[in-house]
Amino acid sequence: MAEIITKDLIVNECIKKYPNTIGVFNKFNMDSCCGGAVSLEKAAKRDGANIDELLKVLNKTIKGEV
Repeated sequence: MAEIITKDLIVNECIKKYPNTIGVFNKFNMDSCCGGAVSLEKAAKRDGANIDELLKVLNKTIKGEV
């Protein structure tokens, strides 16, 4: 089964496992450096990003669809 990024994944873990996602965080104006020690859900809420859209783009990115 293919892996999927969920809202509970920690931002820093996402970037470590999938380095190509850093551009997605930049696109969504999310702090993926100093603020990366929280879940995607918490980071999205903090930075004003739509979590559903973020997850959609992250998962397309890791599948090479973007």
